[in-house]
Amino acid sequence: MRVTCVVDDAVKRSSPYWGEHGLAFLIEIEGDRVLFDTGQSGTVLMRNLRLLEVEPSSLDGIVISHGHYDHTGGLEALLEDLPPGTPLYASPDIFRDRYSIHEGEMEDIGTSLGREALAGRMSLRLHKDAQEITAGVWTTGEIEDRPEKEGRSPRHQMREDGELVEDRYLDDMGVVLDREDGLSLICGCCHAGLLNTLAHAEAIFQESVNVIAGGLHLTGASEEELDHVCEELASRPELRRIYPNHCTGEAAFVALTNALGADVVRPCPAGTVLDI
Repeated sequence: MRVTCVVDDAVKRSSPYWGEHGLAFLIEIEGDRVLFDTGQSGTVLMRNLRLLEVEPSSLDGIVISHGHYDHTGGLEALLEDLPPGTPLYASPDIFRDRYSIHEGEMEDIGTSLGREALAGRMSLRLHKDAQEITAGVWTTGEIEDRPEKEGRSPRHQMREDGELVEDRYLDDMGVVLDREDGLSLICGCCHAGLLNTLAHAEAIFQESVNVIAGGLHLTGASEEELDHVCEELASRPELRRIYPNHCTGEAAFVALTNALGADVVRPCPAGTVLDI
């Protein structure tokens, strides 16, 4: 199994990869290739895939963590080269209109491609429940139980029954790699909350998560909130690696490193190959 960060806000030092505010991971297992999220633009995604010598036509499936532009923006560029009928795994809620409201200005932050445009080229597999993508690779499905703090933004809204309401991020999901020695959890943005997502994955698969990677949406979290997350993660002796990136935030990265150690918490810019 090989997992590579294809797109992130940061890139490895002296790296030929490009970065942007967005996220994408390439998962390769037993000859299958799955792309988890597509970054913000086709320009960055396609350049970085070329550096990895990965043609879009070789992808066996695409997973979308949620319907924000920084995770779906590369889809349009991929469509030109994807074989017709390539499966797209996501939540049924992914196509909802989504906006960011700032100083009275409303910005569209949803996916630029609607259901009809994608259905004409891809096989849409939109389910609330966990789906197996290929052997040992699953979506988490919708994270319904959310007793812990969620990764919310007060500016994010969605359209429901013609009205703008607070975004509930019902489409937020991650990817689980189910291996013999435990689970690896790859997150897109963790709008459902890191601890909620972690508990959900372990409840679904009845195993412990020992690797976490991706956007943990801890940017802007208070010191008290970070202390709680760090305490919860530090109480898990089975947790072997954490690779935070994208929306995790620098303060959270430092807090996690101080709590769990630099051997456990490692940066994950574009070009990183994860130790799984």
